[in-house]
Amino acid sequence: MRKDSKIVEDLRIRLINGHFPPGQRLQPEKLRAHYGSSASTLRESLFRLSTERLVDFHEQRGFRAPASSPQLHHELTLMRIMLENEGARLSIRHGGVEWEARLSAAHHKLSHIESRIRREATLVNMIDLWTAAEVEFHQTLIEASRSDTLRRTHLMIFNQFRQQLFTNSEMLNYIPENVNQHKAILDAALDRDEVRVAQAIYDHLKRNLLQHEPA
Repeated sequence: MRKDSKIVEDLRIRLINGHFPPGQRLQPEKLRAHYGSSASTLRESLFRLSTERLVDFHEQRGFRAPASSPQLHHELTLMRIMLENEGARLSIRHGGVEWEARLSAAHHKLSHIESRIRREATLVNMIDLWTAAEVEFHQTLIEASRSDTLRRTHLMIFNQFRQQLFTNSEMLNYIPENVNQHKAILDAALDRDEVRVAQAIYDHLKRNLLQHEPA
């Protein structure tokens, strides 16, 4: 992987997982010391991430981590529900035993990490690992949909959603629920039950809505 691509990926991970507080100014001149790269390379990397809506850019204000927005979090949640419902429905119809095995394996990894977080009651040093495992599970859920566009769009929305989620100080309280909710999604998908999987996805995400809307 090229160095500039590594910088983009590392910045993406840090932005998604709350390493930059909402609204924090992101100055290429200061970031260059961390990455050992030129300010122009950092500027280009931040521009790329601004196209993914993970960085806000304004001509007069420069680059900033997006502000916390309950309304944006609500809208991203609705998009996740719609995309995951459609992706899961299509995967149930088109996915075979190999898809079931990959989904089960992704769930096993995620369940292990979330159970560990629940047991130790801390997210310290596990945030990046947890996010990677969760995106793997939800992307695997929709990977047999036969729509690369759906998967790419879902990943972009997921990353923005996760970035907003990490502004919530009560996030750790939801881990016990997550363990059961992810299991419900897995079971419904393996049972090839489109109605149940849609309900399980909604139940998993509804707490992020400003007002719980009917599934």
